[in-house]
Amino acid sequence: MSKEKEFYKNLHPYLNCIDYTVSNESYEVMHNKEYDMLVTSPLPSNLDKYYKSEDYISHTDGSKNIFEKTYQLVKSYTLNKKLKLINSLKTDSKTILDIGAGTGDFLKTCKEGNWSVFGIEPSVDARKIAKQKKINLVDNLELVYDKKFDVITLWHVLEHIPNLKEYTNNIKKLLKPNGVLIIAVPNYKSFDANYYKEFWAAYDVPRHVWHFSKTSINKIFNEIKMDVIKILPMKFDSYYVSLLSEKYKKGKMNYINAFYIGMKSNFKAKRNLEYSSLIYLIKNTK
Repeated sequence: MSKEKEFYKNLHPYLNCIDYTVSNESYEVMHNKEYDMLVTSPLPSNLDKYYKSEDYISHTDGSKNIFEKTYQLVKSYTLNKKLKLINSLKTDSKTILDIGAGTGDFLKTCKEGNWSVFGIEPSVDARKIAKQKKINLVDNLELVYDKKFDVITLWHVLEHIPNLKEYTNNIKKLLKPNGVLIIAVPNYKSFDANYYKEFWAAYDVPRHVWHFSKTSINKIFNEIKMDVIKILPMKFDSYYVSLLSEKYKKGKMNYINAFYIGMKSNFKAKRNLEYSSLIYLIKNTK
Protein backbone atom coordinates (compact mmCIF):
# COMPACT_ATOMS: atom_id res chain seq x y z
CA MET A 1 0.00 0.00 0.00
CA SER A 2 1.34 3.44 -0.93
CA LYS A 3 2.01 6.03 1.78
CA GLU A 4 -0.78 8.21 0.40
CA LYS A 5 -3.37 5.40 0.50
CA GLU A 6 -2.21 4.43 3.98
CA PHE A 7 -2.60 8.05 5.11
CA TYR A 8 -6.24 8.19 3.98
CA LYS A 9 -7.01 4.74 5.36
CA ASN A 10 -5.94 5.87 8.85
CA LEU A 11 -8.21 8.92 9.14
CA HIS A 12 -10.57 9.36 12.08
CA PRO A 13 -13.23 12.05 12.75
CA TYR A 14 -11.92 15.07 14.64
CA LEU A 15 -14.35 17.99 14.11
CA ASN A 16 -17.26 19.06 11.95
CA CYS A 17 -16.73 22.59 10.57
CA ILE A 18 -18.79 25.00 8.48
CA ASP A 19 -17.64 27.21 5.61
CA TYR A 20 -18.63 30.60 7.05
CA THR A 21 -17.10 32.61 4.17
CA VAL A 22 -18.89 31.39 1.03
CA SER A 23 -21.20 28.38 1.09
CA ASN A 24 -22.30 27.55 4.68
CA GLU A 25 -21.60 23.92 3.77
CA SER A 26 -20.48 21.46 6.42
CA TYR A 27 -17.20 19.50 6.24
CA GLU A 28 -15.57 16.81 8.33
CA VAL A 29 -12.05 17.51 9.55
CA MET A 30 -10.32 14.14 9.87
CA HIS A 31 -7.23 13.23 11.92
CA ASN A 32 -4.24 11.08 10.97
CA LYS A 33 -2.47 10.05 14.17
CA GLU A 34 0.88 9.08 12.60
CA TYR A 35 1.38 12.54 11.05
CA ASP A 36 -0.58 14.39 13.74
CA MET A 37 -2.31 16.13 10.87
CA LEU A 38 -5.87 16.97 9.84
CA VAL A 39 -7.50 16.88 6.41
CA THR A 40 -10.78 18.41 5.21
CA SER A 41 -13.28 15.91 3.81
CA PRO A 42 -14.90 15.65 1.34
CA LEU A 43 -12.93 18.00 -0.87
CA PRO A 44 -15.04 19.79 -3.53
CA SER A 45 -13.98 19.20 -7.14
CA ASN A 46 -14.55 22.91 -7.96
CA LEU A 47 -12.49 24.53 -5.20
CA ASP A 48 -12.02 27.75 -7.22
CA LYS A 49 -15.58 28.91 -6.55
CA TYR A 50 -14.96 28.85 -2.78
CA TYR A 51 -12.49 31.75 -3.14
CA LYS A 52 -15.04 34.07 -4.79
CA SER A 53 -15.95 36.30 -1.87
CA GLU A 54 -15.31 39.93 -0.96
CA ASP A 55 -14.42 38.59 2.49
CA TYR A 56 -11.38 36.80 1.05
CA ILE A 57 -9.09 39.64 1.99
CA SER A 58 -5.76 38.29 0.72
CA HIS A 59 -6.99 38.68 -2.87
CA THR A 60 -7.81 42.37 -2.41
CA ASP A 61 -6.27 45.53 -1.00
CA GLY A 62 -9.52 46.36 0.79
CA SER A 63 -9.57 48.86 3.65
CA LYS A 64 -13.28 49.69 3.86
CA ASN A 65 -13.81 48.93 7.54
CA ILE A 66 -11.84 48.81 10.80
CA PHE A 67 -11.11 45.09 10.36
CA GLU A 68 -9.66 45.54 6.85
CA LYS A 69 -7.75 48.69 7.89
CA THR A 70 -6.19 46.83 10.83
CA TYR A 71 -5.30 43.91 8.54
CA GLN A 72 -3.56 46.25 6.07
CA LEU A 73 -1.68 48.03 8.89
CA VAL A 74 -0.41 44.76 10.35
CA LYS A 75 0.46 43.53 6.86
CA SER A 76 2.70 46.56 6.32
CA TYR A 77 4.59 45.78 9.55
CA THR A 78 4.94 42.06 8.79
CA LEU A 79 6.21 42.69 5.23
CA ASN A 80 9.30 44.40 6.64
CA LYS A 81 9.78 41.55 9.13
CA LYS A 82 9.62 39.03 6.27
CA LEU A 83 12.18 40.98 4.26
CA LYS A 84 14.49 41.07 7.28
CA LEU A 85 14.09 37.29 7.60
CA ILE A 86 15.07 36.49 4.02
CA ASN A 87 17.94 38.99 4.17
CA SER A 88 19.30 37.05 7.15
CA LEU A 89 19.70 33.89 5.05
CA LYS A 90 23.10 33.02 3.57
CA THR A 91 22.24 32.65 -0.12
CA ASP A 92 24.38 32.45 -3.28
CA SER A 93 22.44 35.28 -4.88
CA LYS A 94 19.08 36.94 -4.27
CA THR A 95 16.44 35.12 -6.30
CA ILE A 96 13.07 34.50 -4.69
CA LEU A 97 9.85 32.79 -5.75
CA ASP A 98 6.69 33.60 -3.81
CA ILE A 99 3.91 31.05 -4.31
CA GLY A 100 0.43 32.38 -3.64
CA ALA A 101 1.69 35.93 -4.06
CA GLY A 102 -1.77 37.52 -3.71
CA THR A 103 -1.71 41.19 -4.73
CA GLY A 104 2.11 41.28 -4.84
CA ASP A 105 2.95 43.30 -1.73
CA PHE A 106 5.59 40.90 -0.41
CA LEU A 107 7.39 40.69 -3.76
CA LYS A 108 7.20 44.49 -4.13
CA THR A 109 8.94 44.78 -0.74
CA CYS A 110 11.55 42.20 -1.82
CA LYS A 111 12.13 43.99 -5.14
CA GLU A 112 12.72 47.25 -3.28
CA GLY A 113 15.24 45.26 -1.18
CA ASN A 114 17.20 44.31 -4.35
CA TRP A 115 15.88 40.77 -4.75
CA SER A 116 15.11 39.29 -8.18
CA VAL A 117 11.44 38.39 -7.76
CA PHE A 118 9.12 35.82 -9.31
CA GLY A 119 5.61 34.97 -8.22
CA ILE A 120 2.74 32.52 -8.68
CA GLU A 121 -0.88 33.58 -8.12
CA PRO A 122 -3.95 31.72 -9.49
CA SER A 123 -6.39 34.59 -8.91
CA VAL A 124 -6.85 36.76 -12.01
CA ASP A 125 -8.08 39.72 -9.95
CA ALA A 126 -5.11 39.54 -7.56
CA ARG A 127 -2.67 39.37 -10.50
CA LYS A 128 -4.23 42.51 -12.00
CA ILE A 129 -3.72 44.41 -8.73
CA ALA A 130 -0.12 43.16 -8.53
CA LYS A 131 0.55 44.31 -12.09
CA GLN A 132 -0.44 47.85 -11.09
CA LYS A 133 2.43 47.64 -8.57
CA LYS A 134 4.80 46.55 -11.39
CA ILE A 135 4.85 42.96 -10.09
CA ASN A 136 4.15 40.49 -12.89
CA LEU A 137 2.82 37.16 -11.65
CA VAL A 138 2.11 33.92 -13.49
CA ASP A 139 -0.74 31.57 -12.69
CA ASN A 140 0.99 28.21 -12.15
CA LEU A 141 4.22 26.57 -11.10
CA GLU A 142 4.95 24.97 -14.49
CA LEU A 143 5.81 28.39 -15.92
CA VAL A 144 8.95 28.64 -13.73
CA TYR A 145 10.19 25.03 -14.07
CA ASP A 146 13.21 26.30 -16.04
CA LYS A 147 14.48 28.35 -13.08
CA LYS A 148 16.24 27.74 -9.76
CA PHE A 149 15.76 29.87 -6.65
CA ASP A 150 17.71 30.70 -3.50
CA VAL A 151 14.49 31.16 -1.53
CA ILE A 152 10.91 29.98 -2.09
CA THR A 153 8.14 31.29 0.14
CA LEU A 154 4.59 30.15 0.79
CA TRP A 155 2.87 32.51 3.23
CA HIS A 156 -0.30 30.71 4.32
CA VAL A 157 -0.48 28.76 1.07
CA LEU A 158 0.56 25.15 1.72
CA GLU A 159 -2.70 24.43 3.54
CA HIS A 160 -4.56 25.22 0.27
CA ILE A 161 -2.71 22.73 -1.98
CA PRO A 162 -4.77 19.57 -2.72
CA ASN A 163 -1.95 17.52 -4.33
CA LEU A 164 0.46 18.03 -1.43
CA LYS A 165 3.06 15.32 -2.13
CA GLU A 166 3.44 16.17 -5.82
CA TYR A 167 3.57 19.89 -5.09
CA THR A 168 6.24 19.67 -2.37
CA ASN A 169 8.39 17.52 -4.68
CA ASN A 170 8.10 20.13 -7.43
CA ILE A 171 9.04 22.92 -5.02
CA LYS A 172 12.16 21.00 -3.98
CA LYS A 173 13.23 20.72 -7.63
CA LEU A 174 13.03 24.51 -7.97
CA LEU A 175 15.34 25.17 -5.01
CA LYS A 176 19.08 25.52 -5.42
CA PRO A 177 21.27 23.18 -3.35
CA ASN A 178 21.18 24.60 0.20
CA GLY A 179 18.29 26.84 -0.85
CA VAL A 180 15.66 27.62 1.78
CA LEU A 181 11.93 27.07 1.66
CA ILE A 182 9.92 29.30 4.00
CA ILE A 183 6.35 28.29 4.77
CA ALA A 184 3.85 29.81 7.16
CA VAL A 185 0.81 27.75 8.16
CA PRO A 186 -1.84 27.79 10.91
CA ASN A 187 -1.16 25.51 13.86
CA TYR A 188 -4.16 23.50 15.01
CA LYS A 189 -2.31 22.62 18.24
CA SER A 190 -2.48 26.23 19.44
CA PHE A 191 -4.53 27.46 22.39
CA ASP A 192 -6.87 29.55 20.22
CA ALA A 193 -7.59 26.52 18.00
CA ASN A 194 -8.46 24.42 21.05
CA TYR A 195 -10.53 27.24 22.54
CA TYR A 196 -12.68 27.96 19.47
CA LYS A 197 -12.80 24.34 18.24
CA GLU A 198 -15.10 24.07 15.17
CA PHE A 199 -15.42 27.87 15.07
CA TRP A 200 -11.66 28.41 14.74
CA ALA A 201 -11.34 30.62 11.66
CA ALA A 202 -8.05 29.07 10.54
CA TYR A 203 -9.80 25.78 9.72
CA ASP A 204 -11.35 27.80 6.84
CA VAL A 205 -12.93 24.74 5.19
CA PRO A 206 -12.86 23.78 2.38
CA ARG A 207 -10.20 26.27 1.22
CA HIS A 208 -7.81 24.87 3.82
CA VAL A 209 -7.36 21.27 2.77
CA TRP A 210 -4.67 20.46 5.36
CA HIS A 211 -4.24 21.44 9.01
CA PHE A 212 -0.66 21.03 10.18
CA SER A 213 1.25 20.43 13.39
CA LYS A 214 5.02 20.62 13.89
CA THR A 215 5.15 16.82 13.68
CA SER A 216 3.42 16.74 10.30
CA ILE A 217 5.61 19.45 8.73
CA ASN A 218 8.77 17.65 9.87
CA LYS A 219 7.55 14.28 8.53
CA ILE A 220 6.33 15.65 5.18
CA PHE A 221 9.63 17.34 4.39
CA ASN A 222 11.88 14.65 5.85
CA GLU A 223 10.27 12.27 3.35
CA ILE A 224 11.60 14.39 0.49
CA LYS A 225 14.98 14.86 2.17
CA MET A 226 14.54 18.41 3.39
CA ASP A 227 15.26 19.53 6.94
CA VAL A 228 13.37 21.97 9.17
CA ILE A 229 16.16 24.20 10.49
CA LYS A 230 14.14 26.79 12.40
CA ILE A 231 10.57 27.46 13.56
CA LEU A 232 9.37 31.01 14.26
CA PRO A 233 6.08 32.38 15.65
CA MET A 234 3.55 34.61 13.90
CA LYS A 235 2.22 36.37 16.98
CA PHE A 236 -0.27 38.66 15.23
CA ASP A 237 -2.18 35.70 13.82
CA SER A 238 -3.71 34.73 17.15
CA TYR A 239 -5.50 38.12 17.33
CA TYR A 240 -6.64 38.13 13.71
CA VAL A 241 -7.88 34.54 13.83
CA SER A 242 -9.56 35.04 17.22
CA LEU A 243 -11.44 38.06 15.90
CA LEU A 244 -12.86 36.07 12.97
CA SER A 245 -13.56 33.11 15.26
CA GLU A 246 -15.60 35.35 17.55
CA LYS A 247 -17.70 36.34 14.55
CA TYR A 248 -18.26 32.72 13.54
CA LYS A 249 -19.08 31.61 17.08
CA LYS A 250 -21.24 34.53 18.26
CA GLY A 251 -22.34 36.30 15.09
CA LYS A 252 -20.30 39.46 15.73
CA MET A 253 -16.70 40.53 16.24
CA ASN A 254 -16.09 40.84 19.97
CA TYR A 255 -12.83 42.82 19.91
CA ILE A 256 -12.23 42.62 23.66
CA ASN A 257 -12.63 38.85 23.95
CA ALA A 258 -10.68 38.27 20.73
CA PHE A 259 -7.78 40.35 22.06
CA TYR A 260 -7.89 38.45 25.36
CA ILE A 261 -7.88 35.01 23.68
CA GLY A 262 -5.16 36.07 21.25
CA MET A 263 -3.00 37.36 24.09
CA LYS A 264 -3.64 34.23 26.17
CA SER A 265 -2.70 32.03 23.21
CA ASN A 266 0.62 33.84 22.76
CA PHE A 267 1.30 33.71 26.50
CA LYS A 268 0.76 29.94 26.64
CA ALA A 269 2.86 29.50 23.49
CA LYS A 270 5.87 31.04 25.25
CA ARG A 271 6.07 27.76 27.16
CA ASN A 272 4.90 25.14 24.65
CA LEU A 273 5.81 27.01 21.41
CA GLU A 274 2.38 26.20 19.93
CA TYR A 275 1.62 29.61 18.42
CA SER A 276 -1.51 30.21 16.33
CA SER A 277 0.61 30.19 13.17
CA LEU A 278 4.20 29.11 12.66
CA ILE A 279 6.91 29.94 10.13
CA TYR A 280 9.13 27.00 9.11
CA LEU A 281 12.55 27.45 7.51
CA ILE A 282 13.29 24.27 5.57
CA LYS A 283 16.65 23.65 3.90
CA ASN A 284 17.28 21.72 0.70
CA THR A 285 20.28 19.90 2.17
CA LYS A 286 20.28 16.66 0.16
